[in-house]
Amino acid sequence: MDNGLTALDYAVVVAFFAVMVAVGVFYARRQRSSDQFFGGDKSIPWYLAGVSYYMGSFSALAFVMYSALAYKYGWIPVTLSWLNVPVVLLVTWFLALRWRRAVKSSPLEFLERRFTPKMRQGLVWLGLPMRILDGALKLFAIGTVVGVGMGFSIEAAIVASGAVIIVYTFLGGLKATLVADFIQFFVLMGIVLVLPFFCLERVGGLSGFVEKAPEGFFALFTGKYTWLYVLVFFYAQFLELSTSWSMVQRFYSTRSEKDAKKAGYLVSVLLFIGPLLFFFPAMAAREFLPGIPDSELNGVYAIVCKSVLPSGLMGLVIAAMFSATMSTLAGFYNAIASVVTNDFYVRIVNPTASPRRQMAVARLATFLAGALVVGFTFVMRYAQGANDLFDVTNQLFSVFGNPIAVPVLAGLLVKRFSRFAGFAGLTIGIGTGVAAFVVGHWAPCLREMIVMNCITTAATLVGMAWGTWWRPDSPAELADKDDFFRKLTTPA
Repeated sequence: MDNGLTALDYAVVVAFFAVMVAVGVFYARRQRSSDQFFGGDKSIPWYLAGVSYYMGSFSALAFVMYSALAYKYGWIPVTLSWLNVPVVLLVTWFLALRWRRAVKSSPLEFLERRFTPKMRQGLVWLGLPMRILDGALKLFAIGTVVGVGMGFSIEAAIVASGAVIIVYTFLGGLKATLVADFIQFFVLMGIVLVLPFFCLERVGGLSGFVEKAPEGFFALFTGKYTWLYVLVFFYAQFLELSTSWSMVQRFYSTRSEKDAKKAGYLVSVLLFIGPLLFFFPAMAAREFLPGIPDSELNGVYAIVCKSVLPSGLMGLVIAAMFSATMSTLAGFYNAIASVVTNDFYVRIVNPTASPRRQMAVARLATFLAGALVVGFTFVMRYAQGANDLFDVTNQLFSVFGNPIAVPVLAGLLVKRFSRFAGFAGLTIGIGTGVAAFVVGHWAPCLREMIVMNCITTAATLVGMAWGTWWRPDSPAELADKDDFFRKLTTPA
């Protein structure tokens, strides 16, 4: 079936993939240790770390869900996206330097000293399936935007982007991921900056767009997206962006502590500007493409592109959509491999592994992480009731996410909690969340995002308080904890 793509469009997409692979090949021979492969030897400039953090903070899933919201409701996706600006500023002010001082090559390595070895291993095996599922959701979004909206094969989109990410992350490690993110940023901006002008032309300029907008189109809150929903969403985003393995890597891989903060400030600026450019086309389409049914709203961004852009630019659009997700997934693959290599293989299986053996395990873990993400994406593609699968996956994140993230943040920020408190909070928080999820079969309100976030956060904090009271630190543990926090508060 004719999808409207020209030979030039296909050439742009092929060239884009070729450049990504070339980046991996270039850095492949420069990776001689797992510290380089996962942490860049703490030599990453702030602008690379910042752009990579920004590119990893969203994916094509944003163009699917948020563009649909923009078409249907108006301003609300901008409201939700702008919440990330204060989130990243808070993370930069209070956590960037602590992350850089606490870890070297894995975001979980500090947990063994701050809490217990069980806590570290528990988060390895709880975090891995969550990151893989999250990656599969984002790769599935590529199929939705590029496949459904543009007539490009969904299976080809999944396999091509998944395979290319595996190749350049497998070969070049974190540095290849960061450089690829930098290139992908400019590819993405190439279309994001151009598309709004084509849309403005169709609605009679900015004044025409504002005049024709329906009542309430620019409201900060609407429908179920109340101020309380937005507040809980802000909290959830803070937990995600402050503890996500791939996001944390961007802070601890920088050249200096000053660079870590500069990277955070750059991200904040980009997060403020981006939503206005990303979601305006879908908002404008409400006027010049009225009546798109709800069943097709997930592809509204692609529909707008096909309606207003010359055919020769569609290849750039496809490359931009790939960029939006490939950046996120490359970070996932490298971060997952760092945890498997440093927190499991070197810590448990082979503590005396040579640098060469560690590099081999690192690359194998990268390949397996990528393959699992691609595999789960095809499960989502062909599973009966794909929408149910999305809903169940998001509910699982609300059950497990807070009990995992809260102790990690508390371990960096709160000295009062004992070593046992982390494991106590994790187990009690997850146990309570699972119980609430089960009871939610009869009381569905318990499975709603606002309620579940409150339940699991409260249970985790109560568990940590109980753990501190039940098993306080010994004098030796107190001395070690004092030394740990002294390191966190001492400039490098």
